[in-house]
Amino acid sequence: MGFPDKAGYKTLTAVAHTMMHNCHHLVTVFDACFSGSENTRLLAGGAEPEYLPADAEHPQHRIIFTRDYFASALHEIAHWCVAGAERRTLPDYGYWYAPDGRSAGQQAEFERVEVAPQALEWLFSCAAGSKFRVSADNLSQGLGASESFKDAIHARALWHCAHGVNPRTGAFLKALIATYHTADSLAELLQPERFPREHL
Repeated sequence: MGFPDKAGYKTLTAVAHTMMHNCHHLVTVFDACFSGSENTRLLAGGAEPEYLPADAEHPQHRIIFTRDYFASALHEIAHWCVAGAERRTLPDYGYWYAPDGRSAGQQAEFERVEVAPQALEWLFSCAAGSKFRVSADNLSQGLGASESFKDAIHARALWHCAHGVNPRTGAFLKALIATYHTADSLAELLQPERFPREHL
């Protein structure tokens, strides 16, 4: 499978967005991959995104994404793929989240810890044929994503192209590729040409 030209890429993305990017379909794909092997479910409908480990009332771990937003689902899955085994035993992986309205210093720290998950989200978006948008998540302060943040996400995506991804990330990418027919293989997906800096 060759890479489409710029016009072809836009057309394919628009078609995929209107016809295929249903969050409930994505839930089915995720659960087929991980409900058994990782005892983890993906759930829509949250007022805010949240990760909750299994407890006495809920036998499975839960990744809850915002309402029915496809991009929110991919972002939360990316955080789950970054988190190690110990982190996945803790609510929200044991991290404290600074809400919208962060200071410039807090925003810089937010960007530092968001590089890895947002790079994976970009890979997932590519595998699903959906548009990836860098999230600064600080609307009230008017602080958009810095160019250095975009540079770091781009560099991390290219690192994955050169060095690969962890097993859970790889399994999910392969499932997305099989579902959305965006590449012939994981190796073909993880090509630097698919992740140009100007797309951020």
